[in-house]
Amino acid sequence: MTTPVEPATRKRVLKVIFFSLLLDLISFTFILPLFPKLLEFYRNVEAPLDPSAPPSKTLLSNVLGYLNTYKAAFARPIDSRYDIVLLGGALGSLFSLLQAIASPIIGHFSDRYGRRTALLLSMTGNILSVLLWVMATDFRTFLASRIVGGLSEGNVQLATAIATDISDPSKRGSTMALIGACFSIAFTFGPALGAWLSSFSTVAANPFATAAGVSLTLIVVETLYLYFCLPETLPALTQNTGPTGAQVNVNGTETTPEEKNKPAAATHVATAVQRTNSHFLLNLTHLTFLLFFSGMEFSLPFMTYDLFAYDSAKNGRLLGFVGLIASILQGGVIRRLPPLLSVRIGVVACLLAFIMLGRITSVGGLYGAATLLATTSATVVTGLNALSSFESHEGERGGKLGMLRSWGQLGRGLGPVLFTSVYWWAGREVAYGIGALGMSWVALLVLYALKTPPGSERVKTAKVAEEKKEL
Repeated sequence: MTTPVEPATRKRVLKVIFFSLLLDLISFTFILPLFPKLLEFYRNVEAPLDPSAPPSKTLLSNVLGYLNTYKAAFARPIDSRYDIVLLGGALGSLFSLLQAIASPIIGHFSDRYGRRTALLLSMTGNILSVLLWVMATDFRTFLASRIVGGLSEGNVQLATAIATDISDPSKRGSTMALIGACFSIAFTFGPALGAWLSSFSTVAANPFATAAGVSLTLIVVETLYLYFCLPETLPALTQNTGPTGAQVNVNGTETTPEEKNKPAAATHVATAVQRTNSHFLLNLTHLTFLLFFSGMEFSLPFMTYDLFAYDSAKNGRLLGFVGLIASILQGGVIRRLPPLLSVRIGVVACLLAFIMLGRITSVGGLYGAATLLATTSATVVTGLNALSSFESHEGERGGKLGMLRSWGQLGRGLGPVLFTSVYWWAGREVAYGIGALGMSWVALLVLYALKTPPGSERVKTAKVAEEKKEL
């Protein structure tokens, strides 16, 4: 059995996780509003649209050639102004698919050698990724930055694993909501800050070097903060204590050099878990949900332009509204709900949003659907992470959460391509109608197939007050 983590220690570790993850996600979201202008810059340099310009044989020109072949397959013509958006979507899909490959590896590594070690190695890859962005005067270097980032980003899943290591079952849902709140806060302020920083051009060969440089600074600060402040939390390692001079673990004890270098799997006997939901069912739910949800997310800029002539600024305000509502919900409501209930609320809200988006004709209707999407953003992924942690013993938790993220990232990688293809082939109503059918299937899964794990329900209402003090 795991030794219970002292409340003061839990509070300290949660603060480290919260602030480090917030720094990481703010840095990550800097680039989101910059993609159109950033890719347009590379296109103008390496694949100009001017027909009188000599043909270029760059990596970007080849990619755009394949993109034009893809566009030509649609029944409805696609305006060339969408080229950059499609290219950005392709890069986003690449990042997600790389995450699908890397996440289980990172998770299993953390189960064997510790969360802290895995997280610091992940941060090393993140630093290299952002450094390449700072140096990206051509598209090839920028692409390398995204590939390195996709293969090394493990902060979210490792923060989730750490949070479950230090939380008992009755507090796990609220702890996951705290991690979800980091996402909402970062997506509320990060993109706007990134757009503002991009207005300062310090390097002519890379007009986005200022934003990239600040992003790099945040990542380096986060890494140093984790190195000096984050203890090891993997139960198999934290229960090995040794003499003074060894590495400090989560409970303030110290680990001998021999124990520090010994894989956790060799020192820990797994505690049996009576599973309520199979991991296959949880992973399938995650994949199916994100397959449709991410497709809808990616299609929103097209839909708002077609219906309401929205520009980037108006779309930014819409996304900021979603982030703000999600933050309020996570901080005030979601953290008090059992994980399965929050998942069910989010999926039903997403289903209603699909139905609305296929029929809206006014900005008011758009913001009504956005409120439903904010509810979904605040609940589903956070709740599924919590449910998966309940079905995992402490020696396999990193790997199981990594697999859950892997399946989800696979859906996030495929969703935009499939959904926008239907959008252009058949139109908005058909695309969102199919999305509603898909989300109906997810709703059936979460309403009737998933069950509430023992210990995930609140046992004592007094614990709510205790959590307020801790968080």
